[in-house]
Formats: sequence, C-alpha cells, structure tokens
Amino acid sequence: MLRLKFLLFVILIHGILITLAAQLMHTNAPLFVALEVLLLVSVYLSVQLYRGFVRPFQLIAAGTEAMRSKDFSMKFVPVGQPEMDQLIEVYNHMIDALRQERVAQHEKSLLLERLLHASPAGVLLLDFEGRIETVNPAAVRCLGQPAAALLGHKPGELPGEWGAVLRELRGGQPRVIRLSGIQTYRAHCSHFLDRGFTRHFIVLEELTQELIRQEKQAYEKLIRMMSHEINNSIGAINSILQSFGHYTPQLRPQDQPDFTEALEVSIGRNTHLANFIANFANLVRLPAPTRRPCDVHELLRAIHRLLLVPSEARHIRWEWALAPGPLWVNLDHQQMEQAVLNIAKNALEAIGEGGTITIRTTAQPPTLTVLNDGPGIAPAVQQRLFTPFFSTKRDGQGIGLTLIRDILLQHGFPFRLETQPDGLTAFRIELTTTEK
Repeated sequence: MLRLKFLLFVILIHGILITLAAQLMHTNAPLFVALEVLLLVSVYLSVQLYRGFVRPFQLIAAGTEAMRSKDFSMKFVPVGQPEMDQLIEVYNHMIDALRQERVAQHEKSLLLERLLHASPAGVLLLDFEGRIETVNPAAVRCLGQPAAALLGHKPGELPGEWGAVLRELRGGQPRVIRLSGIQTYRAHCSHFLDRGFTRHFIVLEELTQELIRQEKQAYEKLIRMMSHEINNSIGAINSILQSFGHYTPQLRPQDQPDFTEALEVSIGRNTHLANFIANFANLVRLPAPTRRPCDVHELLRAIHRLLLVPSEARHIRWEWALAPGPLWVNLDHQQMEQAVLNIAKNALEAIGEGGTITIRTTAQPPTLTVLNDGPGIAPAVQQRLFTPFFSTKRDGQGIGLTLIRDILLQHGFPFRLETQPDGLTAFRIELTTTEK
C-alpha cells in the first residue's frame, strides 16, 4: 500500500513537470532546458528512492513469511544502507536465537520421548480435558491393554480395578493397587504447564519385584534360624527317644504297648515337625531354573495320572482342551511339574466333591490355563493371594501359592489367578519369558 502511494506521488509530480515543460518549450527555451534537466534528476532520484524503499519492504516480507512458515534457516546479507543493515543485523540475530532455541527444544523433546519409551515406569499423559493422549510401553504392560484402546479415554473409565483406583487418584496422594494378589503398583498424579494451561500426567510404578525381594529377605532369615534350631533339637530328641526303645523289654508286659505307642507318637510328631520346617526351607533353597525343551502336554498328562485316584474318589472329572500336537517350551521340568501339581491340587481342594477341572492350552501364544468350577475367590482373599504364609485352610501352611509364585517368577512367566465372570476360577500362565 505504501509502495502504491509512492508511485502515485512520483507520477503526479513528474506529470506536472512534463506539463510545465511542454508549455515553456516554445516561449522560454532556457527555462525549458533547465526544467528538462530537473525532470531527469527527479526521475533518477525517484528511481533510487523507489529501490531504497522497495528492497527493505521485500526483505521484511520475506522475513515475515519465513517466520510464518517456521523456516529459521534464511538469513539476509547487508545491502549497504546503514538503517537497513541495522535492521538486517537484528533480524539475523533473532533468527539465530530462534533456530538455536528450536533445536534445543527438539532435542529435549526427543530425549523426553526416548526416556518415556525406555522408562520402566508407566506414564499416562493427559490432554486438557483429562483424556489419555500419550502412553508409553510400560503403561501398556501395566494396564494390560493396547495403546489404541487407551487413547481418548479418561483414566477412571478403564475397566476393572485400574479404573476404580485412577478415578479416585488426586495430585500428591499416591495410591497403591494390587492385582491378583501378586502385581503391585503405585499410581501417582502430577501436573505441568503447557502453553500457560495446566495438564496432568499419571506415573504407574511397579513395586512387585521390590516387595517380593523384601519379603524374601525377611522370611529367609526367619526360616533359616527356625530350621537350624528346630532340626538340631529334633535330631537329638529322636535319637534319645529311639534309645528308650531298648528299655521296652524291661517293662512289665502290660505296660510295653503303651510305652511303645508313646515313643512312636513322639517320634512321628517330631518327624512331622521336621517335614513342616523343611517345606518352609524349600522356599529359601529354591534354585535358579535349569531350562530344557519340555512338552507341556506330556507334563500335564503325568500330573493327571498322579491325581487320578483322588480325583475319582471325589467324583471330579478332568476335561481337556489342548492345542494340537506337542507344546514345547524351555523350562525347568522338575520345578514346573511341582508348580502345576500344586495348582491342580488347589483346584481339587477348591471343588471339594463333584466338579470339573478343565485344562486348556494354546500354542500362539503358548499359554496354560487350569480352570475349576468350585466356589469363587472372595474379593478380600483375592488381594492376599500369593502372600507368604497366608492360607484360607484351617491347617494350611500358606506356602503352596508362594512356591508357585517364586517358580513362575524365576521362569519369567506372567500369571494370573482370578474368578472369571462365568463363575470359573482360572489360573492362567503365559509360557513366554518376559523381558526383565
């Protein structure tokens, strides 16, 4: 607009000069010549002024367009005009600062993105409306759902126990959630500023391995001390009791049966106590698994043969839904046999009399599921499953599920024990090793 006004002004002035020159051309020759010289000088100066005005306008327009398109690589060279060169210097300095800041922000964003991707803690980044905008791989593993199913939902809308906990989550008030009695997480909510507005994010930190490590440190020390003291005492006491047996012939005949029975009962109870302590000691002495290819289907059939008699005595049927062919998995045969045997025994005890145990396997991915139609697991019990020394049985030791837990964790096999919506209680094992 300013350029157009300048052109109109120049045209008007020169039009007036040309009109005056035309009138003086025949009446006053010297003045006509002077006017022509003035006209040429004016045209020259106008052209120079136009160039002086237009070039800065072009540079300003190009710089504005570059900033609008976020192109911070374009810089200008001085044009020889002090005022214009000063403006160019300021522009180039500003572009350099913007480019450096943009590179720094990009590097920080890339670093943050890679940290989130590699972080062992799950992170849920929420938008301004409180809906999940970004999730990292650890959060996907924690929540057990693909990222596509999480994006666009509010944390409180997630299904199951996660939704109930995240719905009540408040900033500065972390919550602990325990899933299936084994997986334990701490959820923490915080916020940050984005373009002047508050946005929230949620951090999900897995505590499972740390809690198990602390538990094992505590009960290993206790069990070692108990085992040492009790086994030393039992060995000496049994030796003395067995020595008393040599005095049986010296007693009156009518007293000998009672004396012998008392000795046998005492030795038997001591032996039972030694076995009781040995069961606890097995938790401490559990070695690392020695993995070899194993046909899981053959292992299951061997366990079925072991439990066939008690199953028939309780009128409990076994149903099979196995994947076609053998199911080869690298595992410690002895440890996994013990773990699955305990799972099957627990299923038998849960059913009691007259029921069905269903064995189900899949090949892709390799999984094993043991289902029973006994009474379901109460919510209060669900939270305490796999806790050392916890048992719902009157005479239970509370080490069966703990041994199963330790064997599966050492193999790196994810597992879950829960009562399904259809009423069946399922112990599901993923026979693929997770990354540690």
